[in-house]
Amino acid sequence: MLVLPTIPQSVAMHAVLHPEKLAVRDSQRSLTYRLWDERTNRLANALAGIGLHKGDRVAILAYNCIEWMEIYVALGKAGLIAVPVNFRLVAEEIRYIVEDCGATAFIVQDELLDRVDGIRENLDIELDCFVCFGGQIADSRYQSYESLIAAGRSSAPNVEVMPTDPWAIMYTSGTTGSPKGAIRSHVSHSSLGLVIAYDMGFLGDDTGLMVMPMCHVNSLYFMGAYAAIGGCCYVYDRKSFDPEHLLRTLAAEGAAFTSLVPTHYIEMLGLPTGVKARCDVSTVRKLLISSAPARRETKVAIMEYFGNSQLFEAYGSTEAGVVTLLRPDEQLTHLGSIGRELTCTGRVRLLDDTGVDVPEDEPGELFSHTPFVFDGYWNLPQKTAEAFRGPYCSVGDMARRDDEGFYYLVDRKSNMIISGGENVYPSEVEQVLGAHPAVQDIAVIGVPDHTWGEAVHAVVVLQDGSATSAAEIIDWCRDRLAGYKRPRSFAFIPEAQMPRTATGKILHRVLRERHVSRVHDAPGLKT
Repeated sequence: MLVLPTIPQSVAMHAVLHPEKLAVRDSQRSLTYRLWDERTNRLANALAGIGLHKGDRVAILAYNCIEWMEIYVALGKAGLIAVPVNFRLVAEEIRYIVEDCGATAFIVQDELLDRVDGIRENLDIELDCFVCFGGQIADSRYQSYESLIAAGRSSAPNVEVMPTDPWAIMYTSGTTGSPKGAIRSHVSHSSLGLVIAYDMGFLGDDTGLMVMPMCHVNSLYFMGAYAAIGGCCYVYDRKSFDPEHLLRTLAAEGAAFTSLVPTHYIEMLGLPTGVKARCDVSTVRKLLISSAPARRETKVAIMEYFGNSQLFEAYGSTEAGVVTLLRPDEQLTHLGSIGRELTCTGRVRLLDDTGVDVPEDEPGELFSHTPFVFDGYWNLPQKTAEAFRGPYCSVGDMARRDDEGFYYLVDRKSNMIISGGENVYPSEVEQVLGAHPAVQDIAVIGVPDHTWGEAVHAVVVLQDGSATSAAEIIDWCRDRLAGYKRPRSFAFIPEAQMPRTATGKILHRVLRERHVSRVHDAPGLKT
């Protein structure tokens, strides 16, 4: 029986093969593979020493920092299950996740203690199972992270961890309702890490810059890829996005890879020419656009500035892992596509509501078949059953496949608008309206309409210094969209008011909650 090593087991093996090789770092400190392995052994043993057992869940609340790399690996070695909590959440949202997963311990960064203070007494966690790390710890209610590590044994924990055991419960961003805990096994991450490294051409001497939140599955996927092949992960630990600082970091650290959302690229490329000229980005060999589609002009600008780099786009989810990849030679010839299947995966199926495969170029619900699929939703057997058809997994996205086998997202099934009996896919409308020169960002939602059942409503962020009107945008798209697809109402908002997940995805559900009542009785546009 072929069994892949877990990511924590790979870390231990690289500590033997090249112990003094740089493994992980942030702006404050760095660890070789030997130290990464030793410190995670100590932490794993120390957590067992305070009463945690295999299968217990451990919540983690922190900004991006090197401690994430230690915590993930230590929990994996101890057979414990990591439950990363998004640092952008408010106290009650944090409480929901910690209670829902039944966490028996909580590791918190000192700068985020105020998020926990108001809910701490209501959590079913023993007092000595609250752990804090950071440079300003002065709270006796928390165990010291560094003291635990110092007290723990440096030998490997005496715990049998199987590849099929859970490693993490990743709570979804809640684009369609309350967050659900997606259970991800060790083998799902080790297999995905190796496939990513193969398909994207990662090398063991590379440094990957982890910019996306470490509480999010994107960074965990790529952390796994670099740990599996013995590369180095640099955790980008700046708390707010600064395009110039990020660009300088890419250059100064000699990073070979990073994964960013389109907004990150747009803001970096929008920096003054002099700033960009002073940054040597020649070491950057691989770039990924994730979480949202990028326009042609953005792709061209990325490829021109990062001249030594190959550009990839990926489609995936917390549940399914990475499903498709648009490769470098396909970026401009298949604009709008999410690519084709990864190596070592099965063929994607596009199904109608009865479970029958749809014809070519017709939209259907996307079901993937990968070895890195999740094991189900925590304590939600019905939701788990709804996500699968046999070995095939769906998160509700609609897509079509062209005659060359390239996939194009149409929309989330739950976002689809039915207007006058016609199906309207917001992403199609967003793509057209987003090409207007005055539009920086766009989200399209359905709102109740007395005549049509639902009508198309556009929420628009304009480019800095641009001015336009709803009527002008309607005129502009008149020859580009069928009448029933054109917005009948508009809202113009600043960028800061566009609700997003931690990875930049627009929260259409939140927009519907905000805008439905405002436009329900408003007069419509002539479209």
